Amino acid sequence: MIGVDIVVIARIEASLEKHGEKFLARYLRPEEITIVKRGETAAGFWAAKEAVAKALGTGIGEDLAFHDISISKDKKGAPSFTLPDDLMKRHRIVSTSLSIAHDGGFAIAVAAIEQSPSTDEM
Repeated sequence: MIGVDIVVIARIEASLEKHGEKFLARYLRPEEITIVKRGETAAGFWAAKEAVAKALGTGIGEDLAFHDISISKDKKGAPSFTLPDDLMKRHRIVSTSLSIAHDGGFAIAVAAIEQSPSTDEM
């Protein structure tokens, strides 16, 4: 499953200016907030969480909240995401991949999720 999202960085920066860390706390976990140093990173994380939700086919809502998705970066700065064990099992997730980019005033993210076949598909 693939999910993609694109965000105007200026929109996220305006919300950051107006609401500060309270805005970030709405969609980011405390450990993610420590990673965000610029508006483009915040926009990239927003796009990443939306892309994950689209890849799962749930959207952000009752079945999947922003805080269910945890984004991190490795030592080289490559992003990845994790979900709680119950969601991993429910969606039969065996591997995930995430890419985030920003340029020209936009942040874009692509999330890829590999699922094991359901018993219905066997």
